[in-house]
Amino acid sequence: MRDLRKISVLGMGLLGASITLRILRSLSNVKSFGYSHRASTRKKARQNGVADIIVDDMVECVTDADMVILATPICTFEGIFKEIRERVKDGCIVTDVGSVKVLPHKWGEKIFGKRIHYVGSHPIAGSEKRGVEFARDDLFVGLQCIVTKTAKTNARAFATTKKFWAELGCKVSTMSPGEHDKTLASVSHVPHVTAVALINATSEKDIKYAGKGLTDTTRIASGAPSVWMDILLTNSDNTARGIDRVIKELTKLKTAVKNKNAKHIEELLSKAKRDRDALINYKIKKKELF
Repeated sequence: MRDLRKISVLGMGLLGASITLRILRSLSNVKSFGYSHRASTRKKARQNGVADIIVDDMVECVTDADMVILATPICTFEGIFKEIRERVKDGCIVTDVGSVKVLPHKWGEKIFGKRIHYVGSHPIAGSEKRGVEFARDDLFVGLQCIVTKTAKTNARAFATTKKFWAELGCKVSTMSPGEHDKTLASVSHVPHVTAVALINATSEKDIKYAGKGLTDTTRIASGAPSVWMDILLTNSDNTARGIDRVIKELTKLKTAVKNKNAKHIEELLSKAKRDRDALINYKIKKKELF
């Protein structure tokens, strides 16, 4: 952490602005620089004081940075890597907050080589809210952050990245990019597409009678379509396999309901209740659910 004097964040949505705000409030020796390609977002970021400096040019933002954090849609990463490659200094750490890791690692290794160090990061702090106005300096406190590496990842950069997220308040764990993408498909990407399918399967006529069951179950379907399209396109195989597993479970329920098989219906409902209760108890024990 002693090597980090300037941290630049590209993307001033909920996550990006919360990072710079936390740095501003908690890391006194670090200067936080923020950039958004939208002038309106930069204006809001300045008004809300979420970083030490908000700049109007991406290259200016990353110049002389010790760490650059991408908080932009995943499909923008490759182009940004190419654009900043010649402007960041030797030894700069480039990381991100994306929900997919295999492709960013491939892009980073190919574009940066050994002069710039890419390390994957994924703070589990998503929300359907994404604007700079929702930034919080405590967003990451107590939440998990997965940091990913390959055999080519620089060891010092990896250790520094883990320490950085711990300083922001995260509980840090490590995975390979492949393990990360497989796991997040199951616990994040498939739940999102399931919520999308559920809301799309509900008629406009019926939806006005919905109670908390439907609104709670489909909350995440309000996530930004552009962000989620990138996630699904860059983790397509793992997500497709997860959708197949959901279809298999729905088929079991469909068959049991159609056949009025009370015993099988009860078994499926009971298993789901046990597993979800266990999940909630685990999250409470780990202080990840309040």
